Amino acid sequence: MLPEERELLNKSVALAEDNNKILYSIRRSMRWASITRAIYWIFIIGSAVGAFYFIQPYLDGIIETYGGMSTILKSF
Repeated sequence: MLPEERELLNKSVALAEDNNKILYSIRRSMRWASITRAIYWIFIIGSAVGAFYFIQPYLDGIIETYGGMSTILKSF
């Protein structure tokens, strides 16, 4: 093998190793982004369900009051 060929081969191997490190870094970043996005949506949906759970008694009271008002208005 000629020295120029060996030098090109060594450069190619070094470049491939560098690309491999970059690709693993990108994959790790994508994995963390997916985990963070899942936690974000779980928090948003959980907050909405929790808010509905705490507001539900007030909503039931409002709906009951509206039902009573509509029966009173129909009797007039």
